[in-house]
Amino acid sequence: MKLAATIAGSIRADLQAEMRGIEKAVAAGVKEAGDGLKGSLRKQVVSAGLGTRLAKAWRSRAYPNKDHDAASLVWTKAPQIIRTFDEGTVIRSKSGFWLAIPTPAAPKRGVGGKRISPSNFPEHRFGPLRFVYRARGPSLLVADGVRVSAKTGRMKAGIATAVMFLLVPQVRMPKRLDVRRAAERWSRRLPSLIGRNMQSE
Repeated sequence: MKLAATIAGSIRADLQAEMRGIEKAVAAGVKEAGDGLKGSLRKQVVSAGLGTRLAKAWRSRAYPNKDHDAASLVWTKAPQIIRTFDEGTVIRSKSGFWLAIPTPAAPKRGVGGKRISPSNFPEHRFGPLRFVYRARGPSLLVADGVRVSAKTGRMKAGIATAVMFLLVPQVRMPKRLDVRRAAERWSRRLPSLIGRNMQSE
């Protein structure tokens, strides 16, 4: 009986050690998958020409829980922007019929240092904006009595008229990202990642 109990205790200890090894392998594999997905999504953003700042908005966090229920959470701090380029969203004006798109001739910043728009256009420097309707193509908002330098792109007082904004009903953003495809690819790799970590135990 003592021998049987010793054997049973040894088997139990071996099984417990094996289970701990499996738990560690699962936790490590899941963390690798989460980190890998984050890296893939960051590369997607940079490759799409959307900049490193937006790419770094992708974050990940690992939860190495017990009983084989480890998890990795991957999320972005800029969900609306990512969704726009992931789905190819149609953008419409929130407060009017037209969506105003600045031209290269428009100042980069408006009154208060905010991104230029018709509402904060520095009329005290360049005069009021004038609406120009066109039956074909986008309508325009122009500034009269200005001159745009071909070398610097800056506006100065002059006798010309410069187009500041193109007015369109809506703009469809092109689909540049594929978040689902990246997530599915790393999900398929998860079993091999867990298996590799089990072999290294």
